[in-house]
Amino acid sequence: MLKIRLVSRIASIFSLLLPAVSLAAEPVAVDQGSKWTASARNDFYSRDQGSRLIPLRWIAALKQPNGKPFMDESLDRYGYLPNKASVPAGLPVGFTVTNEESGQVIGMNCSACHTRQIEVAGTAYRIDGGPGIVDFQSFLADLDVAVNTVLTNQQAFADFAHAVLGPSPDSKDQKKLREEVEAWHLPYHTLVKRALPSQPWGPARLDAVSMIFNRLAGLDIGPAPTYMIPENIQPATAPVRYPFLWNAGIQDKTQWPGFANNGNKILGLSRNLGEVFGVFGIFHPKKDKSHLLGIDYQSNNSANFQGLIALEKLMNKIGAPKWPWKVDQTLASKGKTIYERKTAEGGCADCHGIMPGDKPKTWKTPIMDVGTDSKEYEILGRTVKTGVLEGAKIPFLAKPLKPVDTAFSVLGTAVLGTILQHYVPIVMRTKDMAQIDSLELSALPPETESLQDAFIAPPAVSEETSVYAYESRVLEGIWAAAPYLHNGSVPTLAELLKPAAERVSSFKIGPIYDTVNIGIAVEQTKFDYTLQTTDCSDRNSGNSRCGHEFGTTLSPDDKKALLEYLKTL
Repeated sequence: MLKIRLVSRIASIFSLLLPAVSLAAEPVAVDQGSKWTASARNDFYSRDQGSRLIPLRWIAALKQPNGKPFMDESLDRYGYLPNKASVPAGLPVGFTVTNEESGQVIGMNCSACHTRQIEVAGTAYRIDGGPGIVDFQSFLADLDVAVNTVLTNQQAFADFAHAVLGPSPDSKDQKKLREEVEAWHLPYHTLVKRALPSQPWGPARLDAVSMIFNRLAGLDIGPAPTYMIPENIQPATAPVRYPFLWNAGIQDKTQWPGFANNGNKILGLSRNLGEVFGVFGIFHPKKDKSHLLGIDYQSNNSANFQGLIALEKLMNKIGAPKWPWKVDQTLASKGKTIYERKTAEGGCADCHGIMPGDKPKTWKTPIMDVGTDSKEYEILGRTVKTGVLEGAKIPFLAKPLKPVDTAFSVLGTAVLGTILQHYVPIVMRTKDMAQIDSLELSALPPETESLQDAFIAPPAVSEETSVYAYESRVLEGIWAAAPYLHNGSVPTLAELLKPAAERVSSFKIGPIYDTVNIGIAVEQTKFDYTLQTTDCSDRNSGNSRCGHEFGTTLSPDDKKALLEYLKTL
């Protein structure tokens, strides 16, 4: 009987997901180099990294307010893209399924937010590793509403229980299911209510740093059983555009303010582990003197090291996308000479050219203040209660955490502690604990030798030293990365070559692409959203279009030539 019910339940899940498969025409895959094969793409779209959002059978049973399945059309309404190879069918690109003791759990990996699709003349073009044009805030908020409806509407819960438990669930099983859903919803709702801003990020943008800090400090390091410290969660009001992934692993620095170093496997792992903690990873450290470092970072930690390392390798195979349309080669050649001019003469190569980096096989990534939006620096200076991590320290790497410390330090401690215990899984006897304080870098395995470089806190900003510096990336594939500036406040490259005072103050966001001005087309139909930006009088709005005045004094003909060349990168 149990076997029959289990088969029925699995069939129910599949039947709910299968209708979600999109029947739209296959997109054109843009050329991204010989290393980027179909098998690599499929692996990238579905590889588990340790994210654990919600049980699969639950989300398959949830409904939208209009009665359609929550997963309808592979979440196309938020901009997520169909993955024809997903198992089960109907999951979007970047949505993963993992088998846990309690059942299958759905999560996300980096491709959910770093796969782009644009439209030109009715044809869709797929760009892997490109900034996603997705509305993550609406997805988070609507999922909260869907689960809350199940908990507050008697008929909705009955329908939900039928779908999850089978056609004739008994009262005991229904009671247990409700308790499980309530336990899941409490921290999730707390995050959504406290973190999501009243002024939406909109499609193609996300305050990723705030959400990582909020998840980690607000939901992970408090006392059991909820693990929450709600007051650590603050509104995420510094949205940035999703960066592109090609070449990300060989920059000297990553993250817009340049606080994460690159150059080898461990540094990449550090960067990606922080991302997992922000995207529904399970992480509940606890004090334990028997563990190296005095904290158990591992026993309740869903991070998938094998998956993270595999995803980094896959990311490094993604080549910059090649412009799929005609290029005026004569005009582009002229643009190349302009690109290579000195900065003062309107050129780009001094800041964005390919130059040897600080480590072997990395590219130089200048971190510069060019007058752009400053809001992210408020986030980097946030302080939080450190909860169970109070007093935690990483020998030779970090000072012990104070009762109230920077969120940046809490993140660094959590990431470095997790990596150290993964590679050095030592359980100490009480009399050996003194060894922790005398632990030297040379005593650790080679894999961990780069940890001291993993997180470099940005300099503190004050009224006397108001420097708001962000990374200057190599511009390969820049044509596929609109909107521009780190906060996505400028729709096209042509608009970026205008003085800030002349740039458009608002624009619609969506996948329809402008091949002339290179970026987001004026008219969009996918989302009902218009981004309102501010000028240089309000640089700290989070939406300022101010800064990066380079190239704005070029003649119209030179600008046209430069834009043509940028298509070829």
